[in-house]
Amino acid sequence: MRKILLLGLFSAASMSVFAQQAAKKPLDHSVYDSWQSVANQNISNDGKWVVYVVRPQQGDANMVITTVKNAGKITIPRADTARFTADSKYAVFLIRPFYAATRMARIKKKRPDEMPKDTLGLLTLGGTTITKVPGVRSFKIADKAAVIAYLAPSDTVRKPAAGDTSRRAVATTIAPPTREGADLTIKQLLKGKQRTFKYVTEYQLSKDGKFMAYAVTAPRRSKDVQSGVYFYDIEKDAIKPISSGRGTYRNLAFDETGKQLAFTAEKNPEKAQVKPFKLYYYNTSKDSATAIAGPAMAGITPKWSVSGDGRVYFSKSGNNLFFGTAPIPKPADTTLVEFETAKLDIWNYKDEYLQPQQLKTLQRDLRRSYLAVIHPAEANAKMVQLADKYIENISQPMGNDSKYVLGTTDTGSRVQAQWEGSGNQEAYLINTQTGERKRIIPRTKARYLFSTGGKYVIWFDAKDQNYFSYSLATGKKANLTKATGVKLGEEDNDVPDDPNPYGLAGWTADDKNVLIYDRYDIWSIDPETGKAVNFTKGAGRKNHLIFRYPMPGGGRFAALFGGGSVDDDDRYISTKKPLWLLTQNEDTKQWGYYKQAFGSSKAPEKMVTAPYSYSTLTKAKNADVYIYTKQSFDKSPDLYVSTDLKKETKLSAINPQQSQYNWFTAALVEWTTPKGYKSKGILYKPENFDPNKKYPMLVYFYEKVSETLYNYQSPAPTPSRLPISYFASNGYLVFTPDISYEIGHPGPSAVEFVNSGVEALKKNPWVDGKHIGIQGQSWGGYQVAYLITQTDMYAAAWAGAPVANMTSAYGGIRWESGVNRQFQYEKTQSRIGATLWEKPELYMENSPIFQFPKVKTPVVVMSNDADGAVPWYQGIEMFTALRRLNKPVWLLQYNDEAHNLVQRRNRKDITIREAQFFDHFLKGAPLPVWMDKGVPAVDKGKDWGLALSDGSR
Repeated sequence: MRKILLLGLFSAASMSVFAQQAAKKPLDHSVYDSWQSVANQNISNDGKWVVYVVRPQQGDANMVITTVKNAGKITIPRADTARFTADSKYAVFLIRPFYAATRMARIKKKRPDEMPKDTLGLLTLGGTTITKVPGVRSFKIADKAAVIAYLAPSDTVRKPAAGDTSRRAVATTIAPPTREGADLTIKQLLKGKQRTFKYVTEYQLSKDGKFMAYAVTAPRRSKDVQSGVYFYDIEKDAIKPISSGRGTYRNLAFDETGKQLAFTAEKNPEKAQVKPFKLYYYNTSKDSATAIAGPAMAGITPKWSVSGDGRVYFSKSGNNLFFGTAPIPKPADTTLVEFETAKLDIWNYKDEYLQPQQLKTLQRDLRRSYLAVIHPAEANAKMVQLADKYIENISQPMGNDSKYVLGTTDTGSRVQAQWEGSGNQEAYLINTQTGERKRIIPRTKARYLFSTGGKYVIWFDAKDQNYFSYSLATGKKANLTKATGVKLGEEDNDVPDDPNPYGLAGWTADDKNVLIYDRYDIWSIDPETGKAVNFTKGAGRKNHLIFRYPMPGGGRFAALFGGGSVDDDDRYISTKKPLWLLTQNEDTKQWGYYKQAFGSSKAPEKMVTAPYSYSTLTKAKNADVYIYTKQSFDKSPDLYVSTDLKKETKLSAINPQQSQYNWFTAALVEWTTPKGYKSKGILYKPENFDPNKKYPMLVYFYEKVSETLYNYQSPAPTPSRLPISYFASNGYLVFTPDISYEIGHPGPSAVEFVNSGVEALKKNPWVDGKHIGIQGQSWGGYQVAYLITQTDMYAAAWAGAPVANMTSAYGGIRWESGVNRQFQYEKTQSRIGATLWEKPELYMENSPIFQFPKVKTPVVVMSNDADGAVPWYQGIEMFTALRRLNKPVWLLQYNDEAHNLVQRRNRKDITIREAQFFDHFLKGAPLPVWMDKGVPAVDKGKDWGLALSDGSR
């Protein structure tokens, strides 16, 4: 009786769950704009306050400020770009204009100065009153004090009532700003004092918030304000003019103490054709700033001057002042008549860079500067040129006080980069006192790095596959990784080039040890001797755990430090506290964190591993409190706070509407290819999956994607890839297989891995083997084009930005960078491994165009006319070939669009078309007009052909 009752309850519960799932609606194209993400999160220095922005894909965002206990929460509509003051007492942020107001201004084609403007917001943490200043152009906060400064045109400033959050309190339009500048306001938040200065164009706060420097360009008839640079003692409320005269002032820079100031300026006549800059220097013991570097001054290269575009900065001690120099540009010839003057580009085989690359970098090159240094406190200080046109790149250690800087150059090997990709480099030590250069490493395929403290130069030799160091003290080189006995280059490298290294974690204090990654583990190595210790005790390789330490820098393993700028002390890896290691299990793809202490004899301690993907941790500067996001395929990336990741507080709860929609599941699948290779992939199923039904399946691929198993697939209009969430929600299976490659045979490799994975899944009775489609973009688009020449198992195919003909693409240009495409075929992704004339048979074997007569699969090609990666004529070659062969083919050419669609309107359009295309061939839905009848040019901009066709002609 009890069993019957339990069975009845179970059946009722199952029916209830099934009914709930059945009641859920599939995602449609109207949901995208409102789908949210968390952005711009930060934590106060004391670890008590958190700020984050909840941002829809299109529309007005909301900023949330809350305690780490998720109490005292305040939501500020449209706020963004928040910063906490160093004392953790205030939040300063920008409030964006209403999306609707900006949209309407764009519709009305308003000028930039007529567009809605930002409002500055200021909040005392723990309170609810927001002080607002409309029309703010920019703001700055002192690094170590509760002092802020902001720039706003004087005719926009109104004083809304304190705490007024109504729309009236926020100015959304302003009058055109004066060309002379705007009002600069300095606020001392703790003292409640402020002061405003007129006609300011540039400004800078000292780190301690005690001083302000600002540049003024006043109206010519002004009697009360004069143009120039001013030094303002904030605490004493004292202003001192330190440089006078109309001109252009840039790059205001304080030293660490705020008692030294430098800037660049040009005070040339307005009608002068060339206006070289000079470097000016001031300290608080002087009456005014003086020019210490400029044309024809001591140490400067003839016909060169100080660059107004180069960065100006002091070393930490204040003894070194760094700035940029550049050749004085040639004046334009104003006697030339434009319509009588030839316009052309001249390509020369001796040029280091091809003309397209030179034109692509033209504006950057016109602003390029070369690093120089001067020691301003010295009597008769003379500048020292560190970089020049031969050695353009300079690296400096922490603090910038080292006797030497590191110069690297690939000059002389740039032509070869056309087919090799990256040129060989040589490294020099350059004396900051004399400018003397010493070559320490001959031309090698390597990337050279300074140690944090400047005691060593380290590099990974691509040919030798080991790390090496050079000691500045002894001049000796050491092989750092030979003793590890493991590979430091990628073990699964499958391109015809030397394997790349796994990288560095960073340096311990005083450059005593460098932490280097292998595939799984981290090694602590003495840079002087090469003595190596496995920091993670081999636990990574033993358990297939990939350990990485997030140091400041960016990328997946980005900064572990929050609360504003990173102090020099934080650039060392601390040996006093255990390190938090971001970890992924290579087998299960789960992410988590482990901790490991220096000197420990034990394996790293697991803190958390879960079926989630974790972001890097952002740590409060002065407390062991961390914020982070975690996500899974069915859970949005929400924000959490914790001290140990075992007990956590969830701060955000975005996308509650997801519960209304039929979502999907994701699972790792494995199979063996015909040649015996083991491979993995991800299979997405609709949430209401019924194993008794048959489902059409879409296959999306690039190279390897299984590590993204626990990534959230946000519903969004696609830039060109397959929108997995949409299709899975709408009753499709979606399969994303990993692909490994055999050098010289990328096309057959795709056949080996993709087709075998599909065949393995087809053995399941719930896979509709007759209705399978494939989709790929870029390299994936190429593989789609190749696959449909090898099999007719696919009912429909979509190829975005494909290469159809490797022989014609081989010598083309990647227009986004201006570089030639040969290196891609010989060394990198295309994986041929030889020139076109060395192995033409491989180029033809792997080019789909030569096998298009075998195609039986309907296919859409996307090929955009502003594609900067793949020549868009490749899509034309594919379309015209298949068209001539009378194959069903369509080509979408988005005007003025890139390799991946950028404009949201086009992303929405292609997402609808992908759904219509696959729905027709895999589900039997009616043809849309654009597929059935097409859209003639005379209807362009009037009819997009998205309506369903009635079948008539």
